[in-house]
Amino acid sequence: MTYCVAMCLSDGLVFASDSRTNAGVDHIATFKKLYVFQHDDERVLVIQCAGNLATTQSIISLLNARIDAQHTPNLMQVNSMYDAAMLLGETVREVIHRDSSAQQSGSNTNFGCNLLLGGQISSETHRLFHIYPEGNFIEATPDTPYFQIGESKYGKPIIDRVLTIDTPLEQAMCCALISIDSTLRSNLSVGLPLDVMIYRTGSFDSGEQQRVTENNAYFTTIRKAWSEGLVNIFHQLPPFPDNQQ
Repeated sequence: MTYCVAMCLSDGLVFASDSRTNAGVDHIATFKKLYVFQHDDERVLVIQCAGNLATTQSIISLLNARIDAQHTPNLMQVNSMYDAAMLLGETVREVIHRDSSAQQSGSNTNFGCNLLLGGQISSETHRLFHIYPEGNFIEATPDTPYFQIGESKYGKPIIDRVLTIDTPLEQAMCCALISIDSTLRSNLSVGLPLDVMIYRTGSFDSGEQQRVTENNAYFTTIRKAWSEGLVNIFHQLPPFPDNQQ
């Protein structure tokens, strides 16, 4: 399984993804699910993937191949993030149609995938999109400034409680990591290491990327503090009243 979260905030974008794939207890592996496309000081695009691994790898490979071949259009040529989302959606439909058309009769293989696309192109503001298996998409808004794909339910409550459009990027990354930690504790199909990135609007810099392993001091500190804090707060809550009160 997979868990990816992306946040579109006033000061920029935050991305965090796990790296575990699970096709049964005997087929667990690690694959990167966060990809960055950058061109000079003019655009930074980040794609996160969940779903059929063969489909998502084909999509990323096709996007890269068309950039290298200067195929028109490609992600280095589109004029806006909306156009990039359109192109990514078309590529999703192309790959899924190609592979599903070739499967044998009676096969129940699910070729679907969900993608998150965030970034900034030229003078346009930074934006964030969720692309569905059908190729259509929605955009994050100030009221809902984040998207999740994959195993999202365990990590959603913390985001809903603390995240707003004006949350500072560093605090938002802390929130994203706690969200993933909540998922790690409840679902073994999501696992370390994590790939994370902060993008500051107008910087056109993809350098703030890290791979978070089980030995990462910051991640170890915040997940311990969060767990102990929840237990302490729970013990401070008033007990349930009996019928006589």
